[in-house]
Amino acid sequence: MTPSLDQLSAGTLDWLGANLDHFDPYAAGAGTATHQQAAKAVLELALLRHCSTWTGGPHGERLGGATALLRKLWQRPEFPRLFDAHPPSAPTYGLAFAGLAPDGIDDTVCRATLARLAPGFLSPAGKSPLKRMEIRFYADKAGASHTIEPYAELVGQSPLVTLTAAPPGDAAEGDAATGRAGEGDTAPLTDSEGYSLTHAAFFLGDYGRTATGLDEDALAHARELVRRMLDHCVGQDRWDLAAELVISQFILGLDPLHTPSGAAAVECLARAQRSDGAIPGRSAALMASPSAPAGEFFRKAYHTTLVTALMTLVLSSGRLSWHRD
Repeated sequence: MTPSLDQLSAGTLDWLGANLDHFDPYAAGAGTATHQQAAKAVLELALLRHCSTWTGGPHGERLGGATALLRKLWQRPEFPRLFDAHPPSAPTYGLAFAGLAPDGIDDTVCRATLARLAPGFLSPAGKSPLKRMEIRFYADKAGASHTIEPYAELVGQSPLVTLTAAPPGDAAEGDAATGRAGEGDTAPLTDSEGYSLTHAAFFLGDYGRTATGLDEDALAHARELVRRMLDHCVGQDRWDLAAELVISQFILGLDPLHTPSGAAAVECLARAQRSDGAIPGRSAALMASPSAPAGEFFRKAYHTTLVTALMTLVLSSGRLSWHRD
């Protein structure tokens, strides 16, 4: 790893470990943990722990507290009921809960959570290609029966293939009609498109564990989309999406530390990191005030800090044999 990546890894993991009471809905006095995004925050922490089990490196000690917390939460029957506070997302949260279960726990709560899913949720009917990829991703990890198509049938419909970038300068800065933010020239993708791009890479490539199935032309297209969006995010200090795009570069077979856009993104994140290890928000425009109360700071900082930690784990995992380059 580079010095900047080392700094990001140690700092973000230490900050997360020092703030586990904000993740835990049942911690004494943890009012901030029961905010609207509590379930999402815990599931993101579980994803980080899940990926750490195969990325290797000296991360186990720093994630020991998180692992212990997750093992407790995954065996509390009342915990999955928190998902019901998010009706549109509740089935996905329940499926992810089962798919990200820590190894070796009593799976009674996971099985009960899966049993609550409507049968139609695990079928492709009425769902976008990206949603079908997400369901298959977590259902396969949970060992849940489903009728979602194989990834080989979904890859050609994924945002990695179907999205196209806006030509530079094609719209006015901050065009409200398209949702594209300006950076001197037009952002290549809308915010929602950018996240669709990264999430498609995550699901198809399992955060770097497997090949995406993209053919040569589609791979080149996806790499260029990621590069252009990453350059835009670095220019705008869009920290959370920049970290996701760096992970996507790795999944697409590149070494982000040796691409101009990836290296610039890592340096951008290192500049944004506070002395306590946190990345203080999704972007410079949305960052928490240094004087914000602890709960407010956590709400604004935890996601980007966690995604940046995940980025460091993936980049330090080493090149896998299936990568073409």
